[in-house]
Amino acid sequence: MTIEDSKKIEQKRVDKVADIIDDKLEKVSQYLEKAHSETGNIERNYGENTKVNTLEVDDQMETNASVQQQKQLVYLAVENENILNANEQKLKNLQGSPYFGRIDIVEDGEKDTLYIGTSTLQDEDGEFLIYDWRAPISGIYYNGTLGKVSYPTPNGTAEVDLKRKRQFQIIHNKIKNMFDTNETVGDEILQSVLSEYSDEYLKNIVATIQHEQNTIIRDTHSDVLLVQGVAGSGKTSAILQRVAFLLYHSRSSLNADQIILFSPNKLFSNYISEVLPSLGERNMRQVTLNEFISLRLTGIQVETLFERYEKDEKNLPQEMIDMRLYKESGSFLEDLENLENANKNHLLYFEDIIFEGRPFFTKDEISEIYQSQNTAFSIPDRFLKTKNTLIKRLKKRIHQDRDDDWVQAEIDNLSDEDFQQIITDHKIEESTNQRSIIAEEFLKDRYAPIYNALINNYFFNPYEEYLYLLSHLDQDVVDPEIWNTMIDAIDHNVEAHKLSLSDSVAILYLRDYVTDSGINTAIQHIFIDEVQDYTMAQLKYISHAFPNAKLTLLGDRSQDVLTSSYRQKDLITAVSELFNKKHMTTITLNQSYRSTAEITNFASQLLPDTEKIKAFSRSGEKPEMHVYDGETNYYRGLKDCARELNQKYDTVAILTRNQSQAEQVYAHYGDEGLLTLVDADFRSVPKGILVMPIYLAKGLEFDAVIAHDVSKDNYPDDRSRDTLYTICTRAMHNLTLCAENELSPLIKNSVQDQTAKLQTN
Repeated sequence: MTIEDSKKIEQKRVDKVADIIDDKLEKVSQYLEKAHSETGNIERNYGENTKVNTLEVDDQMETNASVQQQKQLVYLAVENENILNANEQKLKNLQGSPYFGRIDIVEDGEKDTLYIGTSTLQDEDGEFLIYDWRAPISGIYYNGTLGKVSYPTPNGTAEVDLKRKRQFQIIHNKIKNMFDTNETVGDEILQSVLSEYSDEYLKNIVATIQHEQNTIIRDTHSDVLLVQGVAGSGKTSAILQRVAFLLYHSRSSLNADQIILFSPNKLFSNYISEVLPSLGERNMRQVTLNEFISLRLTGIQVETLFERYEKDEKNLPQEMIDMRLYKESGSFLEDLENLENANKNHLLYFEDIIFEGRPFFTKDEISEIYQSQNTAFSIPDRFLKTKNTLIKRLKKRIHQDRDDDWVQAEIDNLSDEDFQQIITDHKIEESTNQRSIIAEEFLKDRYAPIYNALINNYFFNPYEEYLYLLSHLDQDVVDPEIWNTMIDAIDHNVEAHKLSLSDSVAILYLRDYVTDSGINTAIQHIFIDEVQDYTMAQLKYISHAFPNAKLTLLGDRSQDVLTSSYRQKDLITAVSELFNKKHMTTITLNQSYRSTAEITNFASQLLPDTEKIKAFSRSGEKPEMHVYDGETNYYRGLKDCARELNQKYDTVAILTRNQSQAEQVYAHYGDEGLLTLVDADFRSVPKGILVMPIYLAKGLEFDAVIAHDVSKDNYPDDRSRDTLYTICTRAMHNLTLCAENELSPLIKNSVQDQTAKLQTN
């Protein structure tokens, strides 16, 4: 049979499946409309049925029963609607491109043909028309070559004979490309997908998952999965498919709310926001490191990674580097904990609990309670006993104050509605001491801020405790005088409600240890992208804060833009040492798919070890270098380059070293409206010509990139290598480098090797 005959047969099947999807969608839409109407009726009935008398005890009991029954009906109605919504979304995701793969297998002498897509589809008789790409048997499509292959089943490993592996590119229900292959995904399909222009959102890659990416996606055994991947190797795409796989694999025990992704910036969070919904899954929680820290340290402004990077570019003395390296290590957190335990007789730093402008519990009273605890107990235990004593004293005070004149006067001033609301909310039955009970409930509400302060440990001052430990730490990193100057600077910053990034994590860790709090045991998976930007102290704290979570860490040591100026230790080595007691797997991705081969080969030459980066065989134009004489000519030329590229590409990004350079470029454009200045508050990438610092472009990709001022002055030596490499690897189809007066020595070799075209203006 010819390939054309096969294609006609396959197209008939696509048409048939497309009709079934449309029919199912029409039915589920009708069910949804009906379910939505029923939910509305139940909610209206709920409101009407709960408006009954609450004065009599019998009526109260009847009301409670009715409320519970109505709540259950509302819950079931909403749950049914959610299920229908999810089914509708899955069918919509299949519309136009129902599947992308086919495998023909022989198992136990029986032949079977399976089609692979983004989700499962069955006909009216229960026959599988499409298998979900995450199903165990679908792993054959990604991992197996023709011949004997195996896949996991609930009863153990099954072996089959893989006879055919066919790939489709189906657009608007028409087969655009179809290939039989022995590979994971053939070059023809990849060429077609990768040649497309960039979009506002990252797309799912289930149709083009490579073998090594599939290993990342389907790993369920590692406590720590570290992926070291070159730029454009599909790290981010792979982890998002991994989230989708884990949600499918552990459907009964895992939901999206139990997964957290640490994103490098807000732009990135929006960029990846469509991937999971396109696979019929809810997005997991997303947070940046700064948002995570700020949520846990309310009332104080924590320095962001970007703010610190901007400061580091100006001045970073060796003594500051040495102190920072120590404070950002995992061992620093251990040193603080050990010192705290070694000083059991030391009195913790406590704060007054203020209520309505006056101390309710003074720090002296709290200190006295703490000192009375047996020193044989651990510090967290003594703290907990102190906290429990304070809560008991609060309860005693509520009981004592309930008959005070001011409390009784407040009760008398309550409206009938508020009075009855207290009775209903607290289920207070009529009795001789009903008024006293009402007074106690009233006081509980009034004193709620005090209880909240106790529960949240606001009476402990972790900042003062941290300063105390720093002043008693036996360190040999820098001269004691310099160390003490650093302590004074922290004290001054705290007074101004400011805190450096490296101190923030140490204070959080110390606070959590002393108060035995800050632990979230519900989270099962943590994903961290751009992990090379994280310190070992930050990773240690995140692991401490989510003790039950498995970690998936993704990074590229060659894209260490934010810390390469002072941190030298290899990423894999540092992470391996930090998590040496956990089951850790390291996977390296050396194949780059994002850029054309010409751009990838050019960027590779910026690195000291180029042979490890493999360019995908997608050809394009060589990168261009433009050297301009003087500032005026430079900015005129930069503008002309951007305009010319924007005529061909939707998105052209001018990438700079820092925010001030981005602002400078923007200022030279005037008020023509041709340029968008992107800052850290942007949540989406607009079309057109953009300018932004490189750290905001991490994880993103653009049709065309202009590297701003790659001159000898701006990129003078090896410390700039990672930044320049990262800028170049954001480009998918076109890379242009502009320099004022003289090229950086980092890229002169690329001109000599003729991997880029040089033009002097």
